[in-house]
Amino acid sequence: MDLYVPIIVLGVLAALFAVGSVAMASLTGPKRWNRARLDAYECGIEPTPQPVGGGRFPVKYYLTAMLFIVFDIEIIFLYPWAVAFDHMGMFGLVEMVLFIVTVLVAYAYIWRRGGLEWD
Repeated sequence: MDLYVPIIVLGVLAALFAVGSVAMASLTGPKRWNRARLDAYECGIEPTPQPVGGGRFPVKYYLTAMLFIVFDIEIIFLYPWAVAFDHMGMFGLVEMVLFIVTVLVAYAYIWRRGGLEWD
């Protein structure tokens, strides 16, 4: 249990900082409400009207999301592999090469579909 105390303390400090920051901002921030402040923020561009049932997202949105998830998962698996590389030897190298090849297949698919082209 002694090993978890610093993690718990750090979590409590982070939660207190987050809650305290929001509370201080609401107490000390300006209270001037106007029409522009209540509008949705669209990076300075007037929002375009949307259909009643929502709109269809382009396929590129999903391809970009898939690409992010694929590379996020790859990084999650590469860190422990890099730390334990000496202990795994040739077996670990072959397995990681196979894993990276499968990730590159997903990357090639997204590249072919135009997921990396920004209009």
